[in-house]
Amino acid sequence: MSSLVTGLGGNLSNKHMRYIWQHIQTITDNYNGSVPLAHYLKGYLKQHPKLGSRDRRILSEMAYSWYRASKGLSASLDFEEKMRQCLKLCRASSKHIETFLPLEQDEAPVFRIDQLFDNTYSFSDGIGREEWLDSMLTQPRLFIRVQKDLQKIVEILNRHEITHDFVNETCLSLPNGAAIDKLLPEDSYVVQDASSQYTGTFFKPSKGEHWYDSCSGAGGKSLLLKDLQPDIKLTVSDKRDTILHNLHKRFKLYKHNPPASHVVDVSDKKQLANHLGRQRYDRIICDVPCTGSGTWARTPEQLYYFDQSLLATLPALQKQIAVNASAYLNPGGRLFYITCSVLAAENEEVVAGILSETGLKIQQQELINGIGLHADSMFITVLGN
Repeated sequence: MSSLVTGLGGNLSNKHMRYIWQHIQTITDNYNGSVPLAHYLKGYLKQHPKLGSRDRRILSEMAYSWYRASKGLSASLDFEEKMRQCLKLCRASSKHIETFLPLEQDEAPVFRIDQLFDNTYSFSDGIGREEWLDSMLTQPRLFIRVQKDLQKIVEILNRHEITHDFVNETCLSLPNGAAIDKLLPEDSYVVQDASSQYTGTFFKPSKGEHWYDSCSGAGGKSLLLKDLQPDIKLTVSDKRDTILHNLHKRFKLYKHNPPASHVVDVSDKKQLANHLGRQRYDRIICDVPCTGSGTWARTPEQLYYFDQSLLATLPALQKQIAVNASAYLNPGGRLFYITCSVLAAENEEVVAGILSETGLKIQQQELINGIGLHADSMFITVLGN
């Protein structure tokens, strides 16, 4: 009979532990970062239906811990020892993971947190490299923006013993992975990171203004804007038709009139002119494509597989989008340059280029440091003419 290893989550036989080890090594050997880790794990687990819910949770926690911390450990460590140390460094808390942690008396190998990311890159003012690196070891929390029925939402969370904290009167912080989609009415809340919600404090929309969300994606900022002031005229654009379709579905869900929309690449000056013509806007949001370094704690595989060549191309793209969009500002207008990056090359340095090409001036600028809230970090500059 196989011996048992007892952990907080119950008994695991040596044979079953070996089964888990084989799967996690297969996952890390074959995953290459070409798709989000969450998608890869979902597909992998679907191919192995014999893995139970406990096994799936263990493998998921192992995989995320590996891509958070393994680069800081010596290559001379064998796979299992390195994985055990990754779980410990990432403060693995699942009740099912205890049997995979290193023993208390084991001497911990040297962990070089500075090896997780190239130290030649400068960070934006308002966030420190060391605090950012440390935050990479912990999964951020889940944040929602309450649309309605706050008391009902709190009652449901309490009934199901889901811990929650108020960031402000409409922003709730919840444990990551809380199954709220199965509990809360879908039109009563929006899933949106706390730092993303905070960008709304810069918008200050007034009734009757014409706004343009130039890189709208699925509409997170646009929905926030309409909630702040429903009586604005809104135009959105994205170069992906499918993502704009999702935006319209979300507007319908939250009972907002659909905005005017354009499928257009804003970095293409001629294409943008063909779509916008003589139209001008009071306010323009440029939430530009970026490395996403302010969100890598959620997606550690992007840190692990970071392609340094992106910083040779993205800043030029970011500047071009903002410069092109700025041509459609009304006199006295405002342009909001936003990234979810913490790197100066995508933030202050791009803004400097925008200023030199447009004559716009900085009205406000902030690196929104979400680390204290276990949230993402973002950068915003308000530019005016």
